[in-house]
Amino acid sequence: MSESEIHTHQRTETKPETREREDESTDELVCPECGGKLKADTEHGETVCSECGLVVEEDEIDRGPEWRAFDAADRDQKSRVGAPTTNMMHDKGLSTNIGWQDKDAYGKSLSNRQRQKMQRLRTWNERFRTRDSKERNLKQALGEIDRMSSALGLPDNVRETASVIYRRALDEDLLPGRSIEGVATAAVYAAARQAGVPRSLDEVHGVSRIDRMELTRTYRYVIRELNLEVAPADPESYVPRFASDLDLSDEAEVRARKLIDAAREDGRLSGKSPVGLAAAAVYAAALLTNEKVTQSEVSEVADISEVTIRNRYKELLEAEGVVTA
Repeated sequence: MSESEIHTHQRTETKPETREREDESTDELVCPECGGKLKADTEHGETVCSECGLVVEEDEIDRGPEWRAFDAADRDQKSRVGAPTTNMMHDKGLSTNIGWQDKDAYGKSLSNRQRQKMQRLRTWNERFRTRDSKERNLKQALGEIDRMSSALGLPDNVRETASVIYRRALDEDLLPGRSIEGVATAAVYAAARQAGVPRSLDEVHGVSRIDRMELTRTYRYVIRELNLEVAPADPESYVPRFASDLDLSDEAEVRARKLIDAAREDGRLSGKSPVGLAAAAVYAAALLTNEKVTQSEVSEVADISEVTIRNRYKELLEAEGVVTA
């Protein structure tokens, strides 16, 4: 065997051992010299030992952006990625839009001919975004969900849940024979109850474009066909919103919750409207904490009659043992 062949044979034998040692040192994340802890030096692209300063790796790849940002606005301006996908848009936010500003990249106004061209491009862009009737249906429904959610003051998680419910109804072919507005309204009502921020049937009906009978019928149908788990509304979930609209103190809100708990233990909540119970609890708590609130004000906020408030608040006080005149 020649000398060159001997050297080649030695290299092929030692190469696997070297790889094993490198893998072991990488897996253990400790310094191969002193056993100290390794840390990444992102400024120089190196991995060094925090104890002895040994450079274990160098010329590492920087996977971060090549630009720097010093505030949120600067970061949003320099970032070249889009917004996260969302179910609140029919295309989940993946398509592009042509801005409405008639200005170029330098902020200069476009000429009349260029503005007309951009307007034509916007029109065709909107047409191409909805390829078939199903997407047009979805686009209209999600617009209705966003409109009603804004009017009801619902958070984004409720809008997202309502959009998912409507998409499921569309995929399972529940729309034939029912209006887009009806299924969209039912989805908003169900999503609000699932998220623990319920709105009363009257409140949802007030911002919808369908009658109350269609809303209740469509809601029951969607719940049944999609097997949605919607628990009965808890009167306590309405208390914070009513108390906030009436500018009541935290003490009154806590007192209202205690009244509802006492009525629950006494078995007085069964078969009664949770909205009426919550409004009556808020009114009774305001009286007990010496805060000036009239029945008409509570009635206007809760969108129920004053008669319901009078009947329910007496029952709540009796459940807690408070004697009424």
